[in-house]
Amino acid sequence: MAEVERQLRPLRFDDFEVDPRSGELRKAGVKLKFGGQPFQVLCILLEQPGEVVTREELQKRLWPDTFVDVDHNLNTAINKIREVLGDSAESPRYVETLPRRGYRFIGLPAESVVPPEPDRGSHYQRWWKIAAGALAILIFAIGGVVAYRWSRQQRPPEKMEVLTAFPFTTLPGEETAPAFSPDGSRIAFAWNGDPGPGAKGFDLYVKAIGSETLLRLTHHPSEWISSTWSPDGTQIAFHRKDGVDTGIYVVPALGGPERKLHSTRIPWTDFTFISWSPDGKWIALADLLPEEEHARVYLLSPETLESKQIPNDPKCLGQGQPAFSHSGEYLAYWCYRSPNESGLYSLPLAGGKAKIVSSVLGLPAGLTWSADDKELIYSLDDGLTRELGEVTVANGSVRRLTFAGNAGLPAVSSRGDKLAFSSFSGIANIWRRDLLHPEAPAVELIPSTRLQHNPQYSPDGKRIAFSSERTGVPGVWVSSDDGSNLVQISSPHVASGSPQWSPDGKKIAFDARPLDRWEIYVADVAEGNPRRLVTNISSIYRPHWSRDGRWIYFRSYETGRAGIYRCPAAGGDAIALSKDIDAYGPQESFDGKTVYFSSRDTHSKLKRVDLSAQPGTESEVEGLPRLKGSQRWTLTPNGVYFVPDEAPKSVRYFDFASKQIRPIFEADKDFGSGLSISPDGRWILYSQDGDKNSDIMIVDQFH
Repeated sequence: MAEVERQLRPLRFDDFEVDPRSGELRKAGVKLKFGGQPFQVLCILLEQPGEVVTREELQKRLWPDTFVDVDHNLNTAINKIREVLGDSAESPRYVETLPRRGYRFIGLPAESVVPPEPDRGSHYQRWWKIAAGALAILIFAIGGVVAYRWSRQQRPPEKMEVLTAFPFTTLPGEETAPAFSPDGSRIAFAWNGDPGPGAKGFDLYVKAIGSETLLRLTHHPSEWISSTWSPDGTQIAFHRKDGVDTGIYVVPALGGPERKLHSTRIPWTDFTFISWSPDGKWIALADLLPEEEHARVYLLSPETLESKQIPNDPKCLGQGQPAFSHSGEYLAYWCYRSPNESGLYSLPLAGGKAKIVSSVLGLPAGLTWSADDKELIYSLDDGLTRELGEVTVANGSVRRLTFAGNAGLPAVSSRGDKLAFSSFSGIANIWRRDLLHPEAPAVELIPSTRLQHNPQYSPDGKRIAFSSERTGVPGVWVSSDDGSNLVQISSPHVASGSPQWSPDGKKIAFDARPLDRWEIYVADVAEGNPRRLVTNISSIYRPHWSRDGRWIYFRSYETGRAGIYRCPAAGGDAIALSKDIDAYGPQESFDGKTVYFSSRDTHSKLKRVDLSAQPGTESEVEGLPRLKGSQRWTLTPNGVYFVPDEAPKSVRYFDFASKQIRPIFEADKDFGSGLSISPDGRWILYSQDGDKNSDIMIVDQFH
């Protein structure tokens, strides 16, 4: 009670007085026009002067269970606070923004205004006390302002977050995975846009900075190539991903025959990155042993072909993307704790235990050292975009490196003056095909120049829900079955996706990320107003309704509790169905007795668990090959349509009873996320990739 009373006392700073009880803000005794959420935000900041109040804390205090655009609302509130206080974001006096963290009240300490006791002194005594008090406050205020301004002047200037990047390549197709030569004058990279005849795929090229002449080093189009230079610059090692030819190779940097050093079993592109030690003795790589599901980091001698595994922390389910420091004293790598959480480690090569530098949410996609080995620059895929970050090895502090578009796969020159990275763009659209006449041409239903995925037929087959970036931010949309009458049902400012219809067709469940973690929301299709699904598990996404509409299934990536769950559709405690931390995309069978899900997001296995069985008793679907991805399959009453990993441009059907597989159709391009069958079984909806493009960009004067 005393704490509540304290929080409701009027607070004073400078000429301002805030009265939480009446909801009023006064300046020099004059009431200002100010209230609502901005007033609430200001009161919360004044409760903890000088301390950071995170955006997550503000969301919990102001919008605990409501689907709102938190970023937009908070920015509006902070702007209003600064406007009424005469404050500035560039040179704040009262409210300071800490990017990606929150806000802090930095003005003079807010003092509670305590009602004074009755004054029994004389008239002159009262005035002398007032005058003396005013003088003391004035001296304190002047001293505080001087000290504050002096302290701000003494702070080291923050690094600029926005850097200017210029194209190094502008070729058709995808140029990616840059690697600087030891002297920083050339860049090796992979490119799949060679205009010549024959098969298409990635080959290895070298181009000098300031020149447009390309040197092609390989003539074996592959699914992927990542490279690294020898310390003397005479050779380039590369990791080729291409079926039985997957492995580590070397080729002369000026051209010549390639030589295979070591075969690998890596099925994932993001694990192909390699690094050559400064003394030339080792190539660090990630590989997958037979019967293993998670990769480990190995050191391969290019001379003797000896291979040895680095130590592994038991907390690491897998390791990948190794990078030698320029001094050769450390090896950095990613430790995969769950499919959505990773730790950045640094291993002293002379001996000792690996040290964790920082932890992140998302999928790592690149790692390199700064020239002085004081920072690690990395790429992170958060499921929406790829962005670059930089972490200080000594203390783990992180800052974003902001560029236009999706930025990933960083490389830094040995002198540290240049940063190279890949900038990605692409489109994917929604298509429909007639299953009774699969040889007939497919129809593009909802054209766009942006990415569109996860189409889902409504239970009556008259509408389609899908995710689209057509407004710049991934969102959930609904259209008629012919692609007309588009309406967005999610917030235009909050990234959302994975829509799923309720059995009665009146609601749609989808996932959204208003802050740094995914949550599930349920929207009434007619009225809108999505509401958060409240449960006892956090970090949840990929929802799916039970056939009777009573439950919502989902995946959680909460640390220590990852797996497949279900909870009541109205909210409530979740029940674990599978503790497989690699489980994705649950779907209930049509008889409501079994839940199917994929294990791993790519190169997936389809598993099943009986709802009457104990959690953790899942089994693989016998006879079904690996799937291309966790969102490239869908159930029917008697089987499953899927995109096989071995044939990523085809759709096939697996019959549960006979365990037979039959081909359905072939596409000319890769499939995106999502398959859906119309209720009458006549049509199939799918997302198909359009043109992909990536250029290599360079930042001069990086460090």
